[in-house]
Amino acid sequence: MFNTHRSETQLLRYIKQLENKDLSLAFGMIPLGSCTMKLNATTQLMPLSFANFAHLHPFTPLSQTGGYQAILKQLSLDLANITGFDACSLQPNSGAQGEYAGLMVIRAYHLSNNQPQRRIALIPQSAHGTNPASAVMAGMEVVVVKCDENGNIDITDLQQKAQTHADTLACLMVTYPSTHGVFEEAITDICQTIHQYGGQVYMDGANMNAQVGLTNPATIGADVCHLNLHKTFAIPHGGGGPGMGPICVAKHLTPFLPTHAYLNPQANSQAISAVSAAPYGSASILLISYAYIKLLGSEGLTQATKIAILNANYIKKRLETEYQTLYVGKNGRVAHELIIDVRPFKQSAGIEAEDIAKRLIDYGFHAPTVSFPVAGTLMIEPTESEDLDELDRFCNALLSIRHEIREIELGIAYTADNVLKNAPHPINEITADYWPHSYSRQKAAYPLPALYKHKFWASVARVNNTTGDRNLICTCPPIEMYEA
Repeated sequence: MFNTHRSETQLLRYIKQLENKDLSLAFGMIPLGSCTMKLNATTQLMPLSFANFAHLHPFTPLSQTGGYQAILKQLSLDLANITGFDACSLQPNSGAQGEYAGLMVIRAYHLSNNQPQRRIALIPQSAHGTNPASAVMAGMEVVVVKCDENGNIDITDLQQKAQTHADTLACLMVTYPSTHGVFEEAITDICQTIHQYGGQVYMDGANMNAQVGLTNPATIGADVCHLNLHKTFAIPHGGGGPGMGPICVAKHLTPFLPTHAYLNPQANSQAISAVSAAPYGSASILLISYAYIKLLGSEGLTQATKIAILNANYIKKRLETEYQTLYVGKNGRVAHELIIDVRPFKQSAGIEAEDIAKRLIDYGFHAPTVSFPVAGTLMIEPTESEDLDELDRFCNALLSIRHEIREIELGIAYTADNVLKNAPHPINEITADYWPHSYSRQKAAYPLPALYKHKFWASVARVNNTTGDRNLICTCPPIEMYEA
C-alpha cells in the first residue's frame, strides 16, 4: 500500500475507503451480546496521544514516572472499590489472561495452605469458552456443572459435585449476571457452597456492566474477579484489541497478586510470577478507563448500569410479541442483555440466525452475537450508550425482518430466494442490469422508509463461511519469486 499510494492525500483516501467498509458504532448500534460495545468517548481517548504518556518505555525508571504511577494507583483503588475487593493488579493484558492470573492466585493460595491437591475447577455449562481453557492453562482439571431449563446453575448438581470433590476442589468459575443474561438469584448460596468445601470463587467480570454501582463481586461472595476494561470501562473493543483484564482480589488473596522484576520481586515471596511482559500490561490504554471513571463519578457509573439494564428490557418488551426471549428471571426481566430464540424459524421458514444477522446489515446494523451461548439464537446487548431513537430503529428492523420471515411462512416469498437468504445486498448488485431475484430491488435495499436518509452499503454480498473455514487459500508467492 505504501508503494501504491505515494502522497498523503492518496493515503488519506485509502484509509477513508477502509473506514467506509466498517459498520462501526459511528454509524449505528453494535448489539453484540456479552461484548459490551459501548461508546469510547473522544475525551477519554485523547490522552493516548499525549507524548508524556505515549512515549514512555514500559521499563522507564519508577523515579521518572510519577504521573503515571499516580494514575495507576488511583485506578487500582477505584477498581478495587467498584468490585468491593481489597486490591487490584493491572498487569493482565486481556480478559483471558485475567482469568489465568486469577486462577494462578487461587492456586498459590491453596499451595500456601499446604493443599496442592486442590486442582478441580467447577465450571457451569453456561460459562464463557475461555473459562475451561484458562483453568487447564492454570494446571486445573475441569468438572462441568449443569444448568437448569431457565439457564441458571443447577444447585443440586453443584452441591453434589462440590461434595464429591471436597478434598480436591480448587474453585468455581462463575459469570454474574450469567452468560444467559439473567441475574442468578441463588448466587450467594452458590458461593457459600464452594466455600463450605474449601474452594474459592472466581467471578468472570465479563458482565460487570450490569453490576457497577448496584452490586459487586464481593457482595455476592466471590474471592477474585477480572474486569474487561475493553467492555465495562470503555476501552475500544474492536479489531482484536488491545484489551485489558485486571484482577481484583479479596484480602486473603492480596499477597499472591502477580509481581514483576521491574517492581522488585523480592518484596513478596508469595506472589505469583509475572503474567505479562510489561508490569502494567498495556499501560497507555489504562488512561481511558481512568478518565471514564473520573468523568462519570460514582453517580454516573451507577446511572450507566441502570440505563444498560433498562435498554435491554425495553428491547425485550418491544420484541416480545414476535420473538421469544430464551431466558428471563422470575419477574420476567433480563439483565443487561437478552437472548432471542430464532430456532423456530428454521422449521417454519428455513431461516436461521445467520440469515437474520446478515439481513440486519441491509437495515444498517451490525449483527448481534450469533449462536452463543446457545446455538441458533441471537444475543443482544444495547449498553447504556444508545438512546431511545436508536433502540426503536433497531427494534423496527427486527420487527420488519419478522414480517419478511412471515412472508416465507405464508408462501408469499420463496424459501430459497428471499431477502434473508440473499442478504446482505451490496450496491453493485442492486444497480446491476441483471436482477435474478423474485423480490424487488427496493425491497432488498430499502425495506424501511428511514433507510432513504441513512443507508449503509455492505462492500460484499454473502460469503460461504463454512467453505472459507475449511478450504484455506495460500496467498504465498511461489519459491521462485524469492530467487528473483
